[in-house]
Amino acid sequence: MRDFFIHSLEKLIGVIIVLMGIGIIIGFFGIAFGGGYGPYGQSGGIFAALIFLFVGAIYVVLMGGFMYLGVGIYQNTLRTANAVEKLTAGK
Repeated sequence: MRDFFIHSLEKLIGVIIVLMGIGIIIGFFGIAFGGGYGPYGQSGGIFAALIFLFVGAIYVVLMGGFMYLGVGIYQNTLRTANAVEKLTAGK
């Protein structure tokens, strides 16, 4: 049962990363071609959209990396525990 939840979490992380990427692309087009004005009177434009795209891509990479790092720590700990059990069972 535990493995089911861990594998489901890995799949959920993948879906979340894809949704974050889609959101950044939608935000990029919204800023670049939306024509609206921000809360302080600033407008969008291609430069602001490129900054948003760059910072958003960095954010997705960092958050995805941290999420997969947490799952990887679990998997490495599980492998280490199994290896220690094999070593102690052989003695």
